[in-house]
This record gives sequence, structure tokens and C-alpha cells, in this order.
Amino acid sequence: MSSKTRIHQIQALRALAATLVVFFHAKLSPGGFIGVDIFYVISGYLITGLIIKEIELTSSFGFKAFYLRRAKRLLPASLGILAATALLSWVVLPATVRADLGKDIFAATVYVSNYLFAFWQNDYQNLNATPSPVIHYWSLAVEEQFYIFWPIVIFALWRYGKRRAVLVGVCAITVLSFIFSLFLTAYSPIWAFYSLPTRAWELGLGALILFIPKKITEKRTVVKALTVWFALLLLVYGALSFSDRTPFPGTSALVPTIAAALAIAFIASWPPVLNDLSKLRVVQWLGEISYPFYLWHWPILVLPSTRFGRPLTLIERALLIALTALAADLTHRFIEKPISRTKPSQAQIFKLSIVGTSICAALSVAILASSSNEITLSNGRSVSIAEVMQKPKVYLDDCHVNNGETKSGECTYGDTGSSRTIVLYGDSHAAQWFPALEKIATDNGIKLVSLTKSACPAPEVKKVEIGAYKNADCFKWRENSLKRIAKLKPEAVILSGFEHFDVPKQFASRQTWWSEGQQIAFTHLRGLSPKLIYIVDTPHPARDIPNCLASGGGSKCDENEVSTAKVAGGFTVLNPTPWLCDINCPAIVDGVVAYRDASHISVAMSRALAPRLEQYLQAEGVI
Repeated sequence: MSSKTRIHQIQALRALAATLVVFFHAKLSPGGFIGVDIFYVISGYLITGLIIKEIELTSSFGFKAFYLRRAKRLLPASLGILAATALLSWVVLPATVRADLGKDIFAATVYVSNYLFAFWQNDYQNLNATPSPVIHYWSLAVEEQFYIFWPIVIFALWRYGKRRAVLVGVCAITVLSFIFSLFLTAYSPIWAFYSLPTRAWELGLGALILFIPKKITEKRTVVKALTVWFALLLLVYGALSFSDRTPFPGTSALVPTIAAALAIAFIASWPPVLNDLSKLRVVQWLGEISYPFYLWHWPILVLPSTRFGRPLTLIERALLIALTALAADLTHRFIEKPISRTKPSQAQIFKLSIVGTSICAALSVAILASSSNEITLSNGRSVSIAEVMQKPKVYLDDCHVNNGETKSGECTYGDTGSSRTIVLYGDSHAAQWFPALEKIATDNGIKLVSLTKSACPAPEVKKVEIGAYKNADCFKWRENSLKRIAKLKPEAVILSGFEHFDVPKQFASRQTWWSEGQQIAFTHLRGLSPKLIYIVDTPHPARDIPNCLASGGGSKCDENEVSTAKVAGGFTVLNPTPWLCDINCPAIVDGVVAYRDASHISVAMSRALAPRLEQYLQAEGVI
């Protein structure tokens, strides 16, 4: 089998991988993110093949030449598009997000963005924040980190025991990485998604293809042709049935990686129709531009959406995909191809790599330096973005329990020596009322106990598990909190929860799902306190309010989805919506920025509503 025959199928797989990722981010394929896994298998296969071939021919390995070849191949497009994205984002995005943008650009420049984004997204409060225009560089970071260590590992194994030692070593690394991936996907899914140690097995799987005897891979058979069709069906299944709710990588990543490995291993047995399709000019073209296509797609899709302050329409997404393809083609035509034909010395490659990296790093520093902490409101008044985005004190005191934790601390506020106690119970949408309740408790000589946990609302609903959230942790925390409430015997329990989560498929409507959870919560709380006060969820903004205001969004910042006022169970119900809305629900209420993000009311808003909440609690006989 000629190398030329092998190339067009690999290019077709690259075209498929890039297209799937682009379609995923354009909301056209729920599981299109598996394209990254296809890329990893291809990379593991090709890079390991190059390393082993050089070692077998020369009995040594030119590490310096290898790394510089990688730099020549990858850095021009990577750093060029990163610089363009940095400049465009600098112009398009408000000055209030430039501090984070500068850090993101720098992390992408030095290929550590996967760990930055894992850390950033592991904070529940950031999950709905304005997405970084360079977040897709995480997959390049994983791959580049792999390229640093893999030649050293392969060469060391070869020196120890030739090809057999390499096979055993790669098998061991692949298996251990996969086991670690299973563990971390269950216990810390965000770190599992972004980390090299949990992704290395996918590249290792590609490397293992090289050790399948040629008499197996090169002989055409009907069984192998059917296996290739099976591999294609696996990829279609993953692209259509997986979603951002699918635990990943874990066992789910076996679907695209095994499919890609089978397609590569049995290239010689590809059915004629697939071979013909893979040779189509458009397919080969997409394979050639797959790298810049991947690099361009995310900023081109996300920056307009962020600037408009709304999701893109189908027509807009289609036009932006076409623009992505054009930008990728121009990048390939005028950057990648001309550079690939040049023969610079190693010293020149090294110097140019340093220059390109330095330019992107300098841009990140300049963006960071130009950030602003001020939002100018429509009335001309300026407010601090840090003040608007400030979180309630319970976050700083470690009293707002995070994912993976099942028990709240002491978390006592107000008049801590008082014999009268009220309890705040629920998720972050209960915690948003803490500033108001702390003031009320302090002013009225009442002890306030805060029992709140991220993503764990007081209504005892079973949620769709996304990211690090686990239903088991949430229900255990509720169980522990109810025991604490029973011991406290409070004057009142004030509870709430964010109701705009994704609704599990088995429920016909959000109202049915939410009401069931409210009824269960009432059943468990009944008898633990004479007053069970349920605060209806606050209106849900259509946009991140601080960024919308900073971008001059005007009336667009006032768009909200009002929460359901109907509450199941025997709760005393407080609906705060009239406090925040009249004809519409403005982003600024009585001169106060109402929301600190795209979900929670600001600390200042909570405090501003304290007199109304206090008046309500007085009328109910709580204080």
C-alpha cells in the first residue's frame, strides 16, 4: 500500500473531525465535539510512526530537529490566528473582560490553556459566563504537551528493549491513562476533559495501530470492509447521540477513538464508495485546511454572538461557517503552504518561533493593561465592575458548598448569640438573598444560619448531571442540611432555588418537574420550623448583565424570563418579581445594577431589597 493511498483517507478523517467540531459549536451536531478525539487518534498514529521510523533507520533520534519541525508546522497558523483573535477581541469585547482575555491569550500562547480553562470552568459560577474566544486552544495545548514528552518516552523504551519494549510501554501508558480517565471523569469531570494524563490514552491508541502486523492490516477482506462501515456508524452515533451532558472522556470516548482507530488500521479495506468520497476535491480540501479551520471557527462564531448579546440564528451560523472556511483557506494558502516550502535553518525556526510567541505574549499583556474596572451606565454614572460582580460573603467564608462537598460548615451570621434563629437554605439563588438577610438578622438581633450549595436547589429535584455536578452529592447535602435544621429548631426556614436548569427528559414540562421537587422539599421540611418561606426564583436575564451594560447593550439588557410564581406544597410564598420588574425587568433598578452575571442578583441589589424583605418578614411574624 503506497503512502499516497494512505494520505487521502487520513485527510478525509481530518476533514470529518474538523467539520464535526465546527458543527458542534454551531449547534448543528450535539456530539460533534468527538472530532477532537478523532484528531488525537490520528496524531498519535502519525507522530509515533515518524518517531519509530527515524529510530529504526538511524538508531538514534534528533529531538531538536523534531521539536523544530513541529514548531515550523504548527506555530505559524496557531500564533497568527491567535494574534488576529487577540486584536479582534480587543476591539469587539468590552474593556471589563480584558483582564480575563489577556490571561487566556497568554495561556494559549504558551500552550497551558487546557489547565487554565479547567481551573476556570471548575468554578460553578463561571459556567454561564462570557466564553473565551480562545478556549478551543485547550486541545492544541494537550497535543503539544504530548509532543514534548512522547519522543522521550518512545526513545527511552526503544533503548531499553527495541520495538517490543515500545509496544509494552505504549500499552501500559494507554491502559493507565484510560483507567485514570475513568476515575477522573467520575470524580472531577472538568479536569478529566482538559488534562493530558486523561487524554493520553487516545493518542496512545493511535500509536498502537502501528504494531498491528501488516499481514492483518494490508490484506483486503469483506470483514474488514464491514468493520470500516461499523467504524463510520460509530462516529455517526457519537455525533448525533452524545451531547454536552454526556460524561466525557470516560467510557464514552471509546466510541470515537475506537472508530477512528479501526478506520485507520483498515485503510486498505475501505469500501470503494468511501474511497471515492474521500478523494473528492472538497473532502481533500477540508482535510488540508482542517488545522486553520479548527483554529478560526470558534472566534468567528463566538465573537459576533458575544457582541450582539444573543444566540446566532441558523442563517448567521451558516454564513459564519462559510467565513471560517474562507479564512482557513486563505491561512493555508498564504501562510501554511509557503512556509512548508521554505527550508530555514534550525536557528531561524527557533528565532522566528520566539518572535511569534513574544508578539502574542506582548498582545496579552497589552490587553491586560487596557482592562477597565468601570461600567458607564445610561445615566452617565460609573460603577465598579468588581463591585457589581462581587459575590455574597458566604462564598469568601467557604460557607457556600461547592461541587463534590456534602456538608455545610457552622456558617452562623447576624447576632450569633441570639436564641432566635432563621435558616437560609438552597443553592446560589438562595445565597443571593444572603446580603439582605444578614442585614435584617443583624438589625433585629437574630441568628442567621446559611446552608447553601452550588447547583443544589431547595426543591428536591433530580437534575441533569453536567460538569462536576452529581445528584448523589446534592441529595446527601440536603439530607445533612435537614438534620442540621431539625437540631436548630429555627423560627423560619427561607428557601429558594434556580429553576431554569435543563429539564430531565422524563418530565413533560419544567413546571411538573419543579413542582414535584417543591412538594418533596415541603414534605421533608414540614414540622422542622413554624415558618417555611419559599422565595420564588428571580427573573432570569437573557444576557450577562455587566458585560451587556459595558458593551452599551441598552434595552437588550432588560430582556428576562420571568420565573413561575406557582409553588407546590404548603409553603408561605414570597414572589420578588414585582420588586425587580414593572412592564419589563430592567438591568438597573432604582440606580442599582440588578444582576452580577447572567443569573444572580447583585450584592448591592440584594441589600437594596432588604427593607422590602424585612417588611415582609415582619408581616409574617418572623421578626
